[in-house]
Amino acid sequence: MKEKLLKLAGADGISGFEFSMENHIRELLSPYCETIEADGMGNIIGTIPGSDPDGRSVMLEAHIDGIGLMVSKVHEDGFLSFVPVGGVDSVILPGAEVTVWDKEPLYGVIGAKPPHLQTGGQEEATAISDMVIDIGLSGENAKDKVSVGDMVCFREKPCALMGEVLSGKSFDDRAGLISLLVCLEELKGKTLPFTIHIVAAVQEEVGLRGAAMVSERLMPSCAFVVDVCHGDTPDGGSESIFKLGSGAVVSFGPNIHPYLSSLAKQVAKEDDISVSFDADGGDTGTDAWAVQVAGSGIPVLLLSIPLRYMHTTVETLHYDDVVSVGKLLAAMLLKLDWEALLCTFQN
Repeated sequence: MKEKLLKLAGADGISGFEFSMENHIRELLSPYCETIEADGMGNIIGTIPGSDPDGRSVMLEAHIDGIGLMVSKVHEDGFLSFVPVGGVDSVILPGAEVTVWDKEPLYGVIGAKPPHLQTGGQEEATAISDMVIDIGLSGENAKDKVSVGDMVCFREKPCALMGEVLSGKSFDDRAGLISLLVCLEELKGKTLPFTIHIVAAVQEEVGLRGAAMVSERLMPSCAFVVDVCHGDTPDGGSESIFKLGSGAVVSFGPNIHPYLSSLAKQVAKEDDISVSFDADGGDTGTDAWAVQVAGSGIPVLLLSIPLRYMHTTVETLHYDDVVSVGKLLAAMLLKLDWEALLCTFQN
C-alpha cells in the first residue's frame, strides 16, 4: 500500500481536473468493488453490494483533488500568468517547478523579480499577480502550446524520509483514499450485510462540491470521511495539532454523529488501535460537513491523518497513521450497531 500511496500522491490532478486520474483510481478500486462508475462531476464510486433487507448502505469517502494553478494569460513574451486553484500559499511558489498541461506536458518554473532588482523592504511575500511561469518559449510559440485554463501542477514527486515518514505533494487527501483501501483489505473474506460505497470525491479544495453532490445522490445510511489534520511542527502550537505516528485522529463536535465518534473510541480501545481525539466546535472544514447536511441529513464521522506542512509540495506524514485509520474503520464497520445509530436522537 505504501508504494500505491507514493504513486497516487505523485499523480497530477488538481480541483476540477481530477479526470486525469480516473483510470488510476479505477485500477486501485477494482480488486475490491463489484462496480465502479464516474458520475457527471467526476466523483468515482466503487460499490460492494450488500444483502440488507432494509437497503442500508455506508459511504466511505476521501477526496482526491489537490491544490495547484491554472493559466490565466499567455503574454506576448511567452511568460504565463496564473491563478491559484484551492488554498495555495504564495510563499511556496517562487522557484517552484511545474508542469503545464495542454496538448502535451510542458515543464516550467515559477519566477519573480530577483531580490537584487527589488526596491523597498523585503518583508512581504511576492504577490501571485507579480509571478509568472517560464516555459522557455517565445510569445507565438507559447500561444501555440498553451491556452488559458490549462492545468498547472507542481512537479515534486513524493519520497520516503527516515523510518515510515513520507513527504510529497497531494497527501491531502490521497492518503485518505489509501486508508480506505487498507480498510477494504482488512475486510477481505468477511461478509457485511450492508452495501458499501467507496467514493473518491472531487473538488473538496474549492468548496466540498463533489461530496455535496455524491451524498445527495447516494444518501447512505451513514458515512465515514477520511481527511488530514495538522501534524506537529516546532512552531505549530498544541491546539488541534497531532504528533506524526500517534495514530488516527477521531473528531468530536456538532459536525460529527455522537454514536459514531463514541464507537470509534470504544473500538480503538478494544482492538488496541492508536488514536487521538479532536474537539471541533464548528463544521470541520472537510467533506464531512457537506455529507452531514445532504438531503435530510446523514450521520457522519471524520477520521484524520496527521500531516505536516499542509498545502505545500512537501506535505509530510507517517505511514503508520494511514494504516491505523484504515484498521480502525474496518473494525468499526464490523461492530456497527444500526439500532444504536438510529436511536441516538430519539427519546
